[in-house]
Amino acid sequence: MNEQTMPAVRLKAAEILGNDLCISSEDGQTLFEATASLISEGKQVIVSFEGVSMLISLFLNAAIGQLYGQFTENQVRSHLLVEGLAPDDMELLRGVVENAKKYYSRPKEYDKAWAVEGDDEE
Repeated sequence: MNEQTMPAVRLKAAEILGNDLCISSEDGQTLFEATASLISEGKQVIVSFEGVSMLISLFLNAAIGQLYGQFTENQVRSHLLVEGLAPDDMELLRGVVENAKKYYSRPKEYDKAWAVEGDDEE
């Protein structure tokens, strides 16, 4: 059975986190680790946000954005499907993905720029 015909594994965010709030980076990390592990095994993953009452970019950066640091864009696109998001949350996810792709294309440069920015504020 190849990757194309392999059934997808559905990860329900609310069940994995034990609540309906997707707001902390720690919870995002939990979802990221579950998702990344399955993608590493070559599995198709559906991340479902059904039943989630609140979702913020901090969570999405950890849960989804980090995938672009571990996998290529093509790997993420071919192995990950997200469902159950309201249109405004889908827009938020698109922004997180675009920022993640930019960051992971040149992380050292972005980290250096943030370090300089942080020094300017002191």
